[in-house]
Amino acid sequence: MHHEKSCGALVLRRDANSGKAYILMIRHKNGGHRSFPKGHMERGETEYMTAVREVFEETAVQIRILSDFRQTVHYCPMPGVRKEVVYFLTETLQEQVKPREGEIAQVEWVPLEQAESSLTHENDKTVLRAAIKKLKKNGFPLQRAGTNG
Repeated sequence: MHHEKSCGALVLRRDANSGKAYILMIRHKNGGHRSFPKGHMERGETEYMTAVREVFEETAVQIRILSDFRQTVHYCPMPGVRKEVVYFLTETLQEQVKPREGEIAQVEWVPLEQAESSLTHENDKTVLRAAIKKLKKNGFPLQRAGTNG
């Protein structure tokens, strides 16, 4: 069996005016599924370096790590291939996005409360739920006090 490893990130952004939390998602041209930015590790890179590079390459967004969150998922994208994907929890102040030409159809900021229902794959939903649990544990306000979203 052939093994592949990719790294990516759940990228959070808080609206400066409303305080509302958003998460960055990409929609792939091939298949149209929604997920988080990620990509293959290159020689000499750490997992986090790969995540930072891939998020920037796919979305033009600069990120910084938010916590010690590190979640791994495994799946078989095709027969004979086992893929491991490592995700980090990150944040940005940047609102502007630009999808990578060719493979990314759309880059979008999805309100955090709508994120789970926006994702295509159960693996991504599991990672998101773990990230939200970590955010709550760390006292990260998922919405500003006094707002209903």
